[in-house]
Amino acid sequence: MTAFPLEPIETASLDELRALQLARLQATLQHAYANSPAYRVKFNAAGVRPEDCRTLADLAKFPFTSKADLRDAYPFGMFAVPRQQCARIHASSGTTGKATVVGYTKNDIETWSQVMARSIRASGARPGDMVHVSYGYGLFTGGLGAHYGAEKLGLTVVPFGGGQTERQVQLINDFRPDIIMVTPSYMLAIADEFERQGLDPSRCSLRLGIFGAEPWTNDMRMAIEQRLGIDAVDIYGLSEVMGPGVANECVETKDGPTIWEDHFYPEIIDPDSGGPVADGEFGELVFTSLTKEALPIIRYRTRDLTRLLPGTARTMRRMEKITGRSDDMMIVRGVNVFPTQIEELILRRGELAPHYQCILTRDGPLDCLTVAVETRPGTAPDSQEAQRAAQLLQHEIKSFIGTTARVELRAEGGVERSAGKARRVLDQRPRT
Repeated sequence: MTAFPLEPIETASLDELRALQLARLQATLQHAYANSPAYRVKFNAAGVRPEDCRTLADLAKFPFTSKADLRDAYPFGMFAVPRQQCARIHASSGTTGKATVVGYTKNDIETWSQVMARSIRASGARPGDMVHVSYGYGLFTGGLGAHYGAEKLGLTVVPFGGGQTERQVQLINDFRPDIIMVTPSYMLAIADEFERQGLDPSRCSLRLGIFGAEPWTNDMRMAIEQRLGIDAVDIYGLSEVMGPGVANECVETKDGPTIWEDHFYPEIIDPDSGGPVADGEFGELVFTSLTKEALPIIRYRTRDLTRLLPGTARTMRRMEKITGRSDDMMIVRGVNVFPTQIEELILRRGELAPHYQCILTRDGPLDCLTVAVETRPGTAPDSQEAQRAAQLLQHEIKSFIGTTARVELRAEGGVERSAGKARRVLDQRPRT
């Protein structure tokens, strides 16, 4: 079947790309300063003006934007257009404090649709494909972002959303979609439901899964691909920058999401000092939007930890798969622990299912970590093989991560399921 053609910018020379980035960056800084009072205050306080940006490296002179800035400006205080010019409003879940609110002009919606279409194409979509969207619709950007991108590409969309797992399986069987867009943890719940119904998930119609909205490992990729017989690719985004579609893996390489650098300029910084870090070095990902109208975002600290790598399938740089966030990192008795590190160890044990949760408690002055993990269907938690797997997992957490953890085995369904982002860390420590 004929593949979709690439856009010229995807294979342009680095010189062409950098020239376009600089022109768009300078225009974005001017737009933010002239039209967003909040940005004007931030720039003035830092002693910089848009004309101080003469090269891409000059961006480092400008102040960071944080989630706190957006919450302080709640709801529309950072917009650079009148609210009446916004075609749509989205917002984060607001699980801690106020939600972060983002606005989109009609041009912003068109740009978002284009980068999402590009992402789906890079994932391996073909003309005539049907896309089953299991990301949540509503204020969350996942569902509508996937929906508009698939329609922009000319594909057929099944706008299912999250939840109703039994019916999800029924419609996948009945409609026979080619692509599913969903969080990786919920994909596993869908696979579980296939098996509960006596169906083999590897025999379903799906050819491709586009997974995002939460960190996931290459081991998780292998587990999903083997279980469902599909290509699993990583999509990256966040509502403050645009939504999904900021970066996406190319199916021909599967070597980390390619950042669509003509619309989003990436930096890596030291998360403690805020100083710049060279490409190839590990640190916190920072984004500046280059084409947004309603809410230009300048040096937004994502809290996601990764590194920038040279382009492979495209001219644009890649980011290594997110290994964790600087704000969901657990510190257990002085040791930095990411849920993805524990996930990698769980996936090595065939007796255990990839449904888990890290529970933090306190015993006197000491933090304690419990890893609650389900056993595979058909394996009882009190069986000898499950207990042996738990002992090995506990040993490997200590050996490879460097902290002591208690492993609590649970039967199938014993760990909280989510139709959206998995809640990997449950912090039950008393607040002081």
